Amino acid sequence: MAKRLIFLLGGARSGKSRYAEQWARRNAERALFVATAEAHDEDMRRRIAEHRQERPAHWHTLEAPRDTARQIAACSAGHDTLLLDCLTLLTSNILLTLPEGATQTEANDAVLREVERLLAVYADSDATWLVVSNEVGMGVVPPTRLGVLYRDMLGRANQRLAEAADEVLLLVAGIPWRLK
Repeated sequence: MAKRLIFLLGGARSGKSRYAEQWARRNAERALFVATAEAHDEDMRRRIAEHRQERPAHWHTLEAPRDTARQIAACSAGHDTLLLDCLTLLTSNILLTLPEGATQTEANDAVLREVERLLAVYADSDATWLVVSNEVGMGVVPPTRLGVLYRDMLGRANQRLAEAADEVLLLVAGIPWRLK
């Protein structure tokens, strides 16, 4: 099977990760799961532990909340499938490294730099990539400056990945809708 870039979008708990994991279970021989979450509280520690238990034992896991593209480049050889879960948290992690007074342009540029690095690593790999992200632009306008920075950063990152992707799916209530 030729490599593909598959981009999965949806709201929280829409079934994006489950869909990506099921796809990888059916199609991957040597999967690399790239986790961008960090366990800052008990709820997140519990969720990360549950996700680890649900993944097949033979999958490799890379925990890469920051500098993700560089870390993938260093360890992705030999995998036929890479599942990046998720761009949503990677964007948040990037936002939290920015200076307090960062402008929207600076924030967008920071996340787009990492997206371009990810796309360059993808281009150099032989693996199919599944990238999971939340669609946050369909809800209310965030009431805080930080919320607006984040929503717009993620929107730009999602647009760039969708543009580059071979396939884009929007998941709603666990049902995939093919957008591209």
